[in-house]
Amino acid sequence: REFNIASVSARLVLSVILGGLIGMERGRRGRAAGLRTHILVCLGAAMASLLGVFITKELEISSDAGRIAAQVISGIGFLGAGCIIVNNNRIKGLTTAAGLWTTACIGLCCGIGYYFMAIMVTIKSILVILSTLRFLLRILLVLRLRFSLKMV
Repeated sequence: REFNIASVSARLVLSVILGGLIGMERGRRGRAAGLRTHILVCLGAAMASLLGVFITKELEISSDAGRIAAQVISGIGFLGAGCIIVNNNRIKGLTTAAGLWTTACIGLCCGIGYYFMAIMVTIKSILVILSTLRFLLRILLVLRLRFSLKMV
């Protein structure tokens, strides 16, 4: 794969679009990490993986291009941990943390030029978030109906 201004720009633009798609859904639901956060995470991860490729291909420095990308994963872990809140034995923010981690991985894929994987994971992530939510709402509705019928 070529490494030039056009390919770098395409990778960064794709990371903004894909991160934005996930962030848009999370933002619509009023989550703390919404559109801008997901775009920045995806864009930053893409930049980190591009930097690894740049160091090895353009500067011809003998190094493992994946080392920088690996640090993105651990760094996002800290960001995700800040999203998780435990209050009265209830855990909130777990899906947001997982979404940020997945968004970072999507950005890494964009950065190294693995577009197919980035697009497929984005589509599947949105489907999981939406379908899981609908499924849980149906379960709650059924439980409410059953509970209310038993009380009568």
